[in-house]
Amino acid sequence: MMRIASVETFIVTVPRETPYLGPLGPGERVNARGYLVRQGNGTIYPTVDRSIVVRLTAADGSMGWGETYGICAPRATCEIINDLLAPVLIDSEVHDVSATWDMLYDLMRVRGCSGGFHGDALAALDIALWDLAGKARELPVRELIGPVVHPIIPSYLSGLPAATLAERVALAQSWQARGIHAFKFAAVVSHEGIVEEMAALRAALGPQAEILIDLHWKFTPDEARALIAQLEPYRPRFIEAPLKPEAMADLAALAAQSPIPIAAGEEWYTAHDVANRLAFGPIAYVQPEMGHTGITQILRIAQLAARHGIAVAPHATIGAGIFLAASLQASATLPGLWKHEWQHSVFTRNLALLHTDMAHDATGYHLPTGPGLGVEPGDAFRAAAELVS
Repeated sequence: MMRIASVETFIVTVPRETPYLGPLGPGERVNARGYLVRQGNGTIYPTVDRSIVVRLTAADGSMGWGETYGICAPRATCEIINDLLAPVLIDSEVHDVSATWDMLYDLMRVRGCSGGFHGDALAALDIALWDLAGKARELPVRELIGPVVHPIIPSYLSGLPAATLAERVALAQSWQARGIHAFKFAAVVSHEGIVEEMAALRAALGPQAEILIDLHWKFTPDEARALIAQLEPYRPRFIEAPLKPEAMADLAALAAQSPIPIAAGEEWYTAHDVANRLAFGPIAYVQPEMGHTGITQILRIAQLAARHGIAVAPHATIGAGIFLAASLQASATLPGLWKHEWQHSVFTRNLALLHTDMAHDATGYHLPTGPGLGVEPGDAFRAAAELVS
């Protein structure tokens, strides 16, 4: 049992020289608020690395840390936590973290708040509660969940943030020389062409390399089918997010027809959401994002995936490393895990913010040791964090 004494929210901002996914492309510019719209998919991105971190303090003085998305309009999520959720949580006694997620979700479910900023707020609190629970029992979170089946988490490299195709191919080859054999590129910055990039990477990396393509919700069903026909000779391991998130039936139909496996799910917040989508039919890989789901929901999503014979390939995005640590803790217990995304351009920056022995090499992610999540904010984190009251 844990009695929650206080809840605090922080916006953590780390500048970067090159915007996420790569340099600005044709027609792209940074606006007055520091955002750019990627012309390839019409989605807005920040020019800094930014996330929201939550600190829960228990009555005994112990602290749990959680984290969620904060790349866009971070104060919206902070306000949901500070105004709605924290007052309910403070002075409550938490016996079961998953039941607490359900209780907090119920507060706004009938008002349509099943994801988005509200879902992110729930994820941050859920992760922090699991961290507290692990520290209370002096165990890593993974040992609270169940048997560890992956002592090292297999991974794939994500992102080739260079300006030209030739430079992206050279970057992939440099990683291959260091023992990396699975790569994902982002179609939104394939300015020379998606098929051309896939062909160039296959030629350079060889027949054994696993190459994945993130399509960033770019296409209509007909466009996706035509693109798949062009890509098939180059044998991508999977294509990710080919259709707009709302196209549930179309995604299932595409997955049933496609000779290339389909992956999706980074924007799916809960097992409720995933169940509704899978009712139309399965996909090959589900990609839950810990920054959206929290630990409670990623475990429930993985259970659903197992029942449908779907592999789990957790997503990883911009953050300070706290929700990544949570994702690794959960992933270690998932029999259906394929590989976990490794955002190499973000991960090393994360480690500079934290006290942790979490690491990555050519074999995959090495789990943090220590109780709870196995990560604690360091001095660099405090310099980058702004308390939001």
